Amino acid sequence: MDLGPHAGFIITAFVIVAVVVALLVAWVILDHIAQKRALADLERRGITRRSNDARPSQLKEQAR
Repeated sequence: MDLGPHAGFIITAFVIVAVVVALLVAWVILDHIAQKRALADLERRGITRRSNDARPSQLKEQAR
């Protein structure tokens, strides 16, 4: 496969894009872990989500 006179630029561009995508994936994974840890800490302290408090039957009664 001959990339012509611009082979260095093409290969460098692909390597940079691959590194940036890998860093973004790692960032998302690390953020996901941090968010799960923060949520577990809040639940351990007794702070729950509002959506867990209301049951569907209660929501119907509130809408009336």
